[in-house]
Amino acid sequence: MKKQRTWIPLITLIIVIYILHSTPHMSLRTYVFFTGYPIQAFTSGIVDDTYHNEVDKENYEKMNAKAYTFTDPPTDKQTQGVLSNYLVRKYTFIYITDYLGDT
Repeated sequence: MKKQRTWIPLITLIIVIYILHSTPHMSLRTYVFFTGYPIQAFTSGIVDDTYHNEVDKENYEKMNAKAYTFTDPPTDKQTQGVLSNYLVRKYTFIYITDYLGDT
């Protein structure tokens, strides 16, 4: 009985992590939410970043990645920079997001 109680929270945590990273858009929204911009995470649209995807096509194919852009991006609180471009990589069955920058 005690072993069963310890597995339930662990399995629940794994399921929640999988759901939050099951698609590129969910992974991107989760990343932006947990970096401190919850309103933009839910309200902003997401489009393919055609510029970065074409310029770095070979590198992104090797990394199994794709670049995305927020249509209404969050603004950094310290530098007032626009945080619009993100790189989403696929690892086995989940997606991981990193900030790409505005270059």
